[in-house]
Amino acid sequence: GPRRRRTLQAAIFRDINPQSAIEWLLAIDIAELSWEMQRYRVLRHRLLRTYRQKAVEMTLRRIDVVGVPHHSQQIAELHTIKNALDWQLTPSAAVEIESRLQSYGFDQHAISMEAYVQARELLTLFEGLLNGAQVRRLLLLKEIDNFRPASKMHLDRRRIGQAPQERQTIT
Repeated sequence: GPRRRRTLQAAIFRDINPQSAIEWLLAIDIAELSWEMQRYRVLRHRLLRTYRQKAVEMTLRRIDVVGVPHHSQQIAELHTIKNALDWQLTPSAAVEIESRLQSYGFDQHAISMEAYVQARELLTLFEGLLNGAQVRRLLLLKEIDNFRPASKMHLDRRRIGQAPQERQTIT
């Protein structure tokens, strides 16, 4: 939430250590992009969890609905949807459903692959958003680096103990 966002922002400001108004503006943009990337990752994870449930539902449908008489198919469909929800919400039901799927040859890898296949277009969209934000963030970091004069960079190095050693004159 807002607290995690402020913590991330404060850490970025500490690392960048903006020294001018322009550097502050760039640092704010970097913090916003970093938060945006974090949100994309969370949303991608939620998306995969949802598609995983859909994959379990589809796999259960292959097992439970195929071969059911036409007049009972609607009940079987509802039962399958309920089982998939139970799989997501109830750990004991998940264990039972997964072992049942395993007995039909559908292991976790098969379920994951089904989820990825179903979600591939949205996953590609998230990858594009993440990569775009990453590129923009790197460009902003480079812009800050370019904006700082060499003398200021020298001061920054000295501040963190990386200044070149001065020559001592021999008397």
